[in-house]
Order: sequence, then structure tokens, then C-alpha cells
Amino acid sequence: MSFFSSTSPSTHTTLLLPDLISHCTFDLHIDRNHKLVSIESKRWLFNGDSDLDDASRHAFHGLKGGKLTAMCYPNVGYPQLRVCADFLNWLFHLDNLSDDMTDRGLDEVANLVMNSMYHPHTYRSPARLNRMTTDFCKRIVQTAAPGTLQRFRETMDLFFQAIHQQARDRASGTIPDLESYIALRRDTSGCKPCWALIEYAHHLHIPDDVMNHPIIQSLGEATNDLVTWSNDIFSYDVEQSKGHTHNMIDVIMYEQGLGLQAAVDVVGDLCKACPRSVLRVYVDGLADWIVGSLHWSFETERYFGKTGMRVKQTKRVTLRPKAVQTKCVVPITTSPSALLGEGRAP
Repeated sequence: MSFFSSTSPSTHTTLLLPDLISHCTFDLHIDRNHKLVSIESKRWLFNGDSDLDDASRHAFHGLKGGKLTAMCYPNVGYPQLRVCADFLNWLFHLDNLSDDMTDRGLDEVANLVMNSMYHPHTYRSPARLNRMTTDFCKRIVQTAAPGTLQRFRETMDLFFQAIHQQARDRASGTIPDLESYIALRRDTSGCKPCWALIEYAHHLHIPDDVMNHPIIQSLGEATNDLVTWSNDIFSYDVEQSKGHTHNMIDVIMYEQGLGLQAAVDVVGDLCKACPRSVLRVYVDGLADWIVGSLHWSFETERYFGKTGMRVKQTKRVTLRPKAVQTKCVVPITTSPSALLGEGRAP
């Protein structure tokens, strides 16, 4: 891994965001329970936390984590929606806690969280983070498939490994090269456990060999990249005001010697290219198979003969008469060689 030492901050005072909303043509859905889950999840987060002052509570009201959940997990059961909302609010809370932590502090938090996740019914700690983690994990294990649960835990472990590296980079004042940053950002984003919660929320039982298939892995990575790179654009102002440089814009500025706006434009172009390159093409390809095979089933003469278009309109099929079955009786004295035609030309 090569590194670029951080230099003086940019003198820009404004930046122009790329129009990523218009470029994204996926339909937006939102769960009808978004208001309820927002209220209940925030109440869960605030319960018993004396460390959250009024400013912190106000910030969480403005976060609207419940609405993010309702947009990313629409049309799921309310218990699952609530778990996803609690996890996302917890993850944002954890992100706030870890921003200024030392490597040792992150070690302690990682050990506490991972023990709570793997042993939600037996691991005990006086830390409130333990109670919060075991609470939503107990609800997840009730219905999650074993593979889903394992992916959720493993990707959280990867998250902690990645933010350890992020903390070391922050302490040394260095910015990784673009290739290293992309690989690291896929784990610091926290998106991977969110993908596991898609399986949980929809009661999916997907075999490990399917989830580990390169095509499925590439879909997850492409989605991760689009979500996190666009987030780097939207969060840049907040991060630069704090002196943080774990951001794709900073990486491109330092690696390619670009100004702020030029680097933003590069990241925006990468975001726009991402769904076309993998997600859109592959997902559209699956959709094409669905709609194409449906219509073809009436166009072909394989199933309905010449009447396919009429059947397509009426939905009524006149069944063919069953063919008369003719039994072929083979004498028990017949040798295998005789049945196979042994010794004769085909």
C-alpha cells in the first residue's frame, strides 16, 4: 500500500454537487410505518443513556435514521423493520463514538460488541453498548437463517478491522492510495452487515455457495461503492470541517493533484458509472429474462401450438387428450447385450 502525506487544506469555500438523484432511475419506496419506527427506535436509543446531552439528542432527531431504514427496507414486517432501524441508529451512534477513539479504545469496543453479537444470551458487561447490542441481536437470532447470522457477524468483524486501519491512518496523518482506499471503504462503510439484514428482513434462506458466488459478490460491492462514494460527496463538508481525510475526494485530490471541485466531479462520474457497469446491466438482465420468458411462452408453439396469442388474452387452455401409453414388455431371458444391440452397427 502506498500513502500520500496530508498537506494543507483546500481554500475552496463552495462546491457543486453532481446530480446523482436524477441519474438514479430506481423507484423510491418507503415503508408505511416510517413514522412509528422512527419514534420507537429513537426512544430505544435514548433509553437509559445519560451521556446523550440535548445537542446529541437533537442531532439524532435530525439524523432521521428511521426514515433511512424505511427507504432501504420497505415492505418488510414491522418487527424486522424495527430491528433494522435499531441497528442503523446503533451503528450511527457507534460511528460517532469511534470518530476520535485511539486504537486501544477501538479494541475494547470491538471486543465488547463482537462478544455481545456472538453470545447475546450469555455475555454480560456493565457497558450500555453491551445491552443495546445484545438486545437487537437476540431479536435477529429468532428468525435469521444460520448463514445470514454468520454473514452479519463476520461483516461486523470486518468493519472493526477496517476502522482500526482508519484510526491508524488518522493518527499518522496519511491518506491511502485510491485502490487501497476503495477496498478499505467497503468495510468502514458498515454496508456489508446491512446487506445481511436484507436477507433477515425478507426471511431469505440463501445458501452460502450462492452468496459467495462472484456475481453476487460483485453486485454487493458495486452497491457498496455507489452508496459509500456518494456518501463521501455528501459528507465531505462535515468531515473536512473536522479535519478528517477518510474520504474519496481527499484521496483523489492528493493522488491526482486535483482541486476540490475537480475531485468531486471525478467521484460523481464514478458514482454514475457504477450502476451501469454492474448493477443496472445485471439487474436489468434478470428483469429481461423474467419479462422475455413470459411473453415468449405464448409466442412459441412449444406449449400452445398455434393458439398461443389467444391463450395469452383469455388465459384459458384447452387440455390435449392424454396419449395412450403402450407398455413394452421385455422377456426376462433377454440378455443385456441384446438390449444394447451389442455387436451390431448403430
